[in-house]
Amino acid sequence: MSADASKRRPASKRPEQSGRYRAAWRPRFGSGATARRLPFPQTAPYAGALLRSIETAGPAFAIQPIVMPLRHAGTIENAIEAFAREMNPGLLVLPDVTTTLHEELIVKLAAQHRLPAIYPWRHFVTAGGLMCYAVDLPDLWRRSASYVDRMLKGGKPTDLPVQVPTKYQLVLNLKIAKAIGLEVPPTLLARADEVIE
Repeated sequence: MSADASKRRPASKRPEQSGRYRAAWRPRFGSGATARRLPFPQTAPYAGALLRSIETAGPAFAIQPIVMPLRHAGTIENAIEAFAREMNPGLLVLPDVTTTLHEELIVKLAAQHRLPAIYPWRHFVTAGGLMCYAVDLPDLWRRSASYVDRMLKGGKPTDLPVQVPTKYQLVLNLKIAKAIGLEVPPTLLARADEVIE
């Protein structure tokens, strides 16, 4: 991919976000955790960049990252059930239209199998997920108004820079943490932008 193409990648799908996932992972689940990721290759063409970034940094966080590529929605249940039988598992759900479409099933299975999981968007947490560390979408939408303004004044869309997200949300669901037997450190609670009790 050319440098120009990389710069113009949609901001919410840039590899930098995977670094934030990693940073959110270790304090919650500890060293030696196995991190399974749920990408759908057909609907998340950018997943490769995220996955490579996670694999590169995994050893520094004492996490063994393993990919569970799902070819269709019917494989979700089998994949999560199999993973739940492993030692010290943790689930990282990548941003993807298919994982969002099957949000309720993924959240339900993670809770049922007591899997600590990090989700890509806040709505997963409000639906019963444990936590998310995600781009603040309302902030992006507000900032997009300046693009509309510039285009209405004659600016060419190809001349507009792609902005990188500057605001992220850490959202925790303490009710789910308690249900799966996960103790949330006070330092993490202090850093959270939103805590659901």
